Amino acid sequence: MTKPTILTGDRPTGKLHIGHYVGSLQNRVKMQNEDKYNMFVFLADQQALTDHAKEPELIRQSVGDVALDYLAAGLDPEKSTIFIQSQIPELAELSMYYMNLVSLARLERNPTVKTEIAQKAFGESIPAGFLVYPVSQAADITAFKATHVPVGNDQKPMIEQTREIVRSFNNAYHTDVLVEPEGIYPENEAAGRLPGLDGNAKMSKSLGNGIFLADDMDTLKKKVMSMYTDPDHIKVEDSGKIEGNMVFHYLDVFGKAEDAEQIAEMKAQYQAGGLGDVKTKRFLLDVLDRELSPIRERRIEFAQNMDYVYDMLKAGSLKAQAVASQTLDEVKSAMGINYFK
Repeated sequence: MTKPTILTGDRPTGKLHIGHYVGSLQNRVKMQNEDKYNMFVFLADQQALTDHAKEPELIRQSVGDVALDYLAAGLDPEKSTIFIQSQIPELAELSMYYMNLVSLARLERNPTVKTEIAQKAFGESIPAGFLVYPVSQAADITAFKATHVPVGNDQKPMIEQTREIVRSFNNAYHTDVLVEPEGIYPENEAAGRLPGLDGNAKMSKSLGNGIFLADDMDTLKKKVMSMYTDPDHIKVEDSGKIEGNMVFHYLDVFGKAEDAEQIAEMKAQYQAGGLGDVKTKRFLLDVLDRELSPIRERRIEFAQNMDYVYDMLKAGSLKAQAVASQTLDEVKSAMGINYFK
């Protein structure tokens, strides 16, 4: 029986943070190791350029950083095909064909895109490439005939847009060439959209409110100790709020089964009064370091051999291109524009 195919990736605009880790990366590693899927994981550098067109050096540096984060978190090039989007020209050609099947109004209604446009404050200067990047995502997914796409909950509208494009293409050209994908979302709802350290929006590289997989212990400590809690919890003896308190939100996400009893006791004590923010933050620091220190150590090891990292990306890109090329041939045949076959 043919294995289902997974396609997922990240925009390389900086190092990955723990929101990426719990939102999708952790789940990718789990699925990879289950050996139930054909895994394709990519660095979406072309999508990153849609709002960083004048910063190609940032993207280039970030490709290496994200690849290191992938390897450090446990993605294995022997089990997953890891590749760079821009090295697969077939993806751009597929995007062009799909754009003819999507209206401008539909793209503007995409909730994820609308949110990101507001966050980036484009105003009236929205790059055309940014507005249509859901179409590019559809090309990425369908090029590998992905059956499943693991993403955060905030990406559900993007998956639905891809499904619409697949249906439009197959109906328009009377074919079943393209596969309609299913989204795979985090089991832990709290992890699906991890807020930033400041309690605002989601954790984001651009908002500067994240903890990165590459952060050393000193940096991690500074960030945890600066986290937003309850502004009305001024004295230790004051009763405090759990809702909206980032320390307890993060404990719910990163705490293990063996931590559950202690976390429950800390919540009760905090709400009743008698537990200070410093103590809760120190406990969270221990919980986070337990999770992140092995990743940090592996990342340092891989960073000492960047030639290996780029050789891995090149090999993965060549393998991915062979698959995308086959899909493109099938798409052009369905459309009747594969003139010389």
